[in-house]
Amino acid sequence: MKKSMIVAGVMSGTSADGIDVAVVRIASSQRLTLKLIAHDAFPYPAALRRKVLAAMNAQSIATAELARLNWRLGLAYAEAVGATVKKHRIKLELVGCHGQTLYHQAKAEVYAGYTFACTWQLGEAAAIAAAVGAPVVSNFRPADMVAGGQGAPLVPMLDYLLFFHAKRGRVLQNIGGIANLTAIPAGKNVDDVVAFDTGPGNMVIDALTAELFGKKFDRNGAIAARGAVLTQVLEWALRDRYFEQKPPRTAGREQYGREYAARFLKECRKHTRNPADAVATATALTAASIAESYARFARRRMAGAPVDYIVSGGGARNATLMAMLAQRLGPMGCKVKTIDEFGMPAAAKEAAAFALLAWMTWHHLPGNVPSATGAKRPVILGQVSYAS
Repeated sequence: MKKSMIVAGVMSGTSADGIDVAVVRIASSQRLTLKLIAHDAFPYPAALRRKVLAAMNAQSIATAELARLNWRLGLAYAEAVGATVKKHRIKLELVGCHGQTLYHQAKAEVYAGYTFACTWQLGEAAAIAAAVGAPVVSNFRPADMVAGGQGAPLVPMLDYLLFFHAKRGRVLQNIGGIANLTAIPAGKNVDDVVAFDTGPGNMVIDALTAELFGKKFDRNGAIAARGAVLTQVLEWALRDRYFEQKPPRTAGREQYGREYAARFLKECRKHTRNPADAVATATALTAASIAESYARFARRRMAGAPVDYIVSGGGARNATLMAMLAQRLGPMGCKVKTIDEFGMPAAAKEAAAFALLAWMTWHHLPGNVPSATGAKRPVILGQVSYAS
């Protein structure tokens, strides 16, 4: 095992708004350590984003379209990694690329006479490896799923490595398109970690902001701050069966994508003519579903220790959402913070996680946390594409 390695992680979230690249140094002398060296974000070109969103929402789509999108995403990832290493003058040894999720079905369903779960992330890894001159680990989720897991969340391994504390409980709450948490009880080992998707993150907020205001997202929560939360709509939304499911559980566009946002907006319009109220209510749904998920499925595990509730992802930059979270989580003994306060930029964490998972795969180490995904056993994740 090499003592130190420079690894890039590449992440595109369910919001499908672009690419995050995090370059880390991973060392493994007496204990495993990870240090962030560089981080850059690259928005998808408008034409590419339109293609991604159309494919995500398509009831049917041509095979040629999917093949071209897979390669086009691989080239976009290669450009993003190449730009990052050139800017920061870094020599990469390995890349971990999550890819763009087009479909994630965590629960087994019948298809063509067979019952199974499945997932699909696009982004041709061979194109990345050839362009950057380093091996690429990709397709991380299937190995966990064939071991009985849901293929998500996979970030808890990084969460535990960076945030374990002997005396304080730590909850790592990522708010991307979908929101997910990792709860790390004070002084416990990785087998005691629980992690799951709490529900919608920015996905519904972004959809309503685009529909009603023609903007990609509600910058700093300014629109939500002008609106009023519609209590009846919030109560209606929180009756969604998803919130009753016990972990492990995952969510995606299949639950909270375009069709759900349209239903949500229809409910809002029964009670208001002010479009800002709809955005405020969607923001409250994210905060309430996070707080209720923590209360139901994670709080008891923290055993009364003080809890740092550490938020990352795009939601960490939404002041209105952060204030709503603090209001709901404070009475439960949680101190809400952003991950930036711990030396990891909010937008870099998930990309850094896939750098770590790539390193673990390269060294033939399991990267999933079965208590988080529901897998029957730890497994080595991903597939390796070598640089030609």
